[in-house]
Amino acid sequence: MNLKSINKNILSFVKIISTVLITSAIGLESWNIYAVITDSYVPSSLNPIFWIERFAITSHFIEGIIAAFYAPSRKKMPIKYATYTFFVGTIGLLELFDRENDY
Repeated sequence: MNLKSINKNILSFVKIISTVLITSAIGLESWNIYAVITDSYVPSSLNPIFWIERFAITSHFIEGIIAAFYAPSRKKMPIKYATYTFFVGTIGLLELFDRENDY
């Protein structure tokens, strides 16, 4: 997939939304862990949301690991690019593997 064919505004919007949603998912999971530790009540209606956010965090974490593994071959810092990819998701991997940016 060629990233130049996708509108830059759309990519920026998706990156911002993804960062906000992953940060919110981390906060939601932190609240759930806190509630379990303190024996607080968490509405059972939120269980589907918890499963969706866990799936999203897990998939972004796996993408971050992939980015950290391949970043040195693209002359990028592994930890920095893994963190970036964790928050923006697949777009970070697409940017990493974009053939036009090879040296």
